[in-house]
Amino acid sequence: MARPEQSYPFIPINIAVLTVSDTRTRADDTSGDALAERIERAGHRLVARDIEKDDTAAIEGLLRRWIADPEVDVVITTGGTGITGRDVTPEAFEHVIEKRIEGFGELFRMLSYQKIGTSTMQSRAIGGVAGGTYLFALPGSTGAVKDGWDDILVSQLDSRHRPCNLVELMPRLQEHLKPAAE
Repeated sequence: MARPEQSYPFIPINIAVLTVSDTRTRADDTSGDALAERIERAGHRLVARDIEKDDTAAIEGLLRRWIADPEVDVVITTGGTGITGRDVTPEAFEHVIEKRIEGFGELFRMLSYQKIGTSTMQSRAIGGVAGGTYLFALPGSTGAVKDGWDDILVSQLDSRHRPCNLVELMPRLQEHLKPAAE
């Protein structure tokens, strides 16, 4: 398994966390707490944190605000990725994503299968890019958040991770918007 290459510098990035839930509050948001703690322990900056109801338009609106904010490099959500009628996080993501990161959801479910078996098929974890901002939607359980961060995101959001990582791609995420050289 690849490990951080210590000869490369660590680059802290700015991460926003959104908990999607009709029932959770800051007082009992264990998934959001676990994610925020891991982000800060890894050396990154938690620049925003919020809780939003399971409402596609409200989630989309907050995602668009964070995508437009130059201080936000990554948005990670927890919750709303299931298959019930109120689970609408992936739909909100689909409204804003410019490019999907197909491997994120696939890898999350592969790793999750090792822990919860076939129940992982109920997860619609998704990743993508919009406006130069990475977007990742994790399920709402604390265990799923730990798995998503500890087994995938902590490495891919570490500039020292080799052979490659998402941080090194950040300067190029909007290169399609630059005028062509004459």
